[in-house]
Amino acid sequence: MDPLIEIKTVPIEIQMKVTRAHLEYARGTAQVEISRDKGGLNIRSQPIQVNLDTFEARNSVMPTTATLIRQQAQAGVQGAYQATAVLAQKGRMMMEARIDQDVIPQLARQETTGDPVNLNIRFLPSVGPDISWDGGEMSIRYEMDKLNFDWRMEQMSFTFVPGDIEFTMTQRPDVIIKYVGGPLYVPPSSDPDYEPVDVNA
Repeated sequence: MDPLIEIKTVPIEIQMKVTRAHLEYARGTAQVEISRDKGGLNIRSQPIQVNLDTFEARNSVMPTTATLIRQQAQAGVQGAYQATAVLAQKGRMMMEARIDQDVIPQLARQETTGDPVNLNIRFLPSVGPDISWDGGEMSIRYEMDKLNFDWRMEQMSFTFVPGDIEFTMTQRPDVIIKYVGGPLYVPPSSDPDYEPVDVNA
């Protein structure tokens, strides 16, 4: 007798996809901005300055009122000192004179032949001008142009991509049960091909 049932099993099917780990990087870009600061030439010159003071020279030729009063006062004081000295000298000579000594002609001789005669002749002006000067100055400053570079650089970025394993089930497991026998008749005698079983044999 042939089997009536056929059992078939279908195994599971799995598809595996592996992605390796890798390192991704983005290349950086650089930008530069250039600017220029202009220089220039700067020249500063200060000429020599001469200071000429002629006050004392003019004062020696034509004295001012204050100078004239001061000179006359000094001359008066000096004349008083000189007159006092002369009178003291003459008085002493007269006091020390002997009886046989004639002092008066000797004093008269000293008056006429003593000091040289001052004729009031002098060089004018007696004082020269006061001359001074401030030195000149000259400075030259040259500054070159300046170039300014402004770099803007983006850094390279690295990204680590980890590995990945992907499982895809393409076929699910299954059990297929198939009836391969003929039809079953109830009662069995209704089967057209029914043959009674000989129980006596």
